[in-house]
Amino acid sequence: MPVPAPPAVPDDPTADSPAARRREQRGWYFYDWANSAFYTTIISVFLGPYLIPVARTAACAKDFPTVAAETCARDFDRLAAAHPGLGYVDVLGADVRPAAFFGLTLTVAVFLQIVFLPIVGALADHTGRKRELLGGFAYAGALATMCLYFVEGDRYLLGGVLFVLANLAYGSSVVVYDSFLPQISTPDERDGVSSRGWAIGYLGGGLLLALNLVLYLQHESLGLSEGMSVRISMMSAGLWWATFTVVPLLRLRNRPVPVHEGTALRSVAGSFRQLGRTLAELRRYPLTLLFLVAYLVYNDGIQTVIGNSAAFAAEALKLDKTVQISAILMVQFVAFFGALLMGLLARRFGTKRTVLGSLVIWTVIVVAAMYVQEGQALQFYLMALAIAIVLGGTQALSRSLFSQVIPRGREAEYFSLLQISDKGSAFIGALTVTIALQLTNSYRIAIVSMIIFFVVGFVLLALVNLPKAIRAAGNEVPHRI
Repeated sequence: MPVPAPPAVPDDPTADSPAARRREQRGWYFYDWANSAFYTTIISVFLGPYLIPVARTAACAKDFPTVAAETCARDFDRLAAAHPGLGYVDVLGADVRPAAFFGLTLTVAVFLQIVFLPIVGALADHTGRKRELLGGFAYAGALATMCLYFVEGDRYLLGGVLFVLANLAYGSSVVVYDSFLPQISTPDERDGVSSRGWAIGYLGGGLLLALNLVLYLQHESLGLSEGMSVRISMMSAGLWWATFTVVPLLRLRNRPVPVHEGTALRSVAGSFRQLGRTLAELRRYPLTLLFLVAYLVYNDGIQTVIGNSAAFAAEALKLDKTVQISAILMVQFVAFFGALLMGLLARRFGTKRTVLGSLVIWTVIVVAAMYVQEGQALQFYLMALAIAIVLGGTQALSRSLFSQVIPRGREAEYFSLLQISDKGSAFIGALTVTIALQLTNSYRIAIVSMIIFFVVGFVLLALVNLPKAIRAAGNEVPHRI
């Protein structure tokens, strides 16, 4: 008499029909479409180049009140160099160069993610309320993003606070979002689902950025100032994020978790205890920990390069916003095909080898940035093209790999550790750029310093025995890894 197969666990994707999985996967893709507007419009294009002049306006009013505002903005670096001790803005009592203020804001934002996101992951896994948490964080972030419309004049601190709040909510929502991946796809589907999600995100972010580019280029004919067109563009990212978040909230479903008795407060306390157990449990999965460290290192470099790309173009290359926005727009649409291409390469050559190859290309890119000539838009476009080819695939395939080496039922907790460095400008990388700018005031040196992150990340990833790590986590090894 045949022995009946054991029942599938509640969050096992093989327990769902292919049609049910595809329905959830299509809804899941749309959150990448929704939140990519924040990343492209706010982080990659508008906020850095906009917030630095706002900080300069505040520094001019404080330290050079007798100089006309237009003159001070144009000749700020010369004025600051001629008057040591002047040309700084106040941030909680510390003197900070305006050029370093955006980097400092990124550093604070990611530091708070390091503290907060593991708690979010534990709460999501402990309560099972992933869909509700996804919606709550998404709409909190969208609201803070829309409020960036009110950043003007010398309100640099308002801009910094709103960005920190929006970025924290963004990271929290993506922790929950990523944790759905192993629940809605089988091990062999994972690379394709993750790559398609990332690719669709580039289309969504690129489409809104294209609309904002038209608004920015035509602001005079529309009777708008340049600053107003930027503020409207930043607000539109929040509206886009809020609108399309509806789709995944309608399609995704919560999975059953063990019943936890008691009040919501006890549930939160239980989440803290579970977080402690998860962190202690990492010692049982040394290869998972090694992969996590490798990813955190090389993704620090990726996020820092992307988060500072617009500021690099403006400050080091003296390129105008039209070039910056059009380059980022090109990256969005080319990265759509790049993510799909790297997904195909992973199927042929293996996921790990494909990611290692992409890190070699990242290393070449940051070295080349040192030699891009000032005012040479074509050279900047070529560098952006190289970034586009490897950007989405590196992260999508890394997300897929990580989902294979984590124990089932702990997805959000483990993805919270991944998200600390994912998609939001990493703490160590942002701090490195801030220190480099504070010491040298050179964006070229700041960007080339990222080479250490790609080299160390490559070495650590090469040391990970992925099949062994997957088996140790109790998961099925895909046919090609």
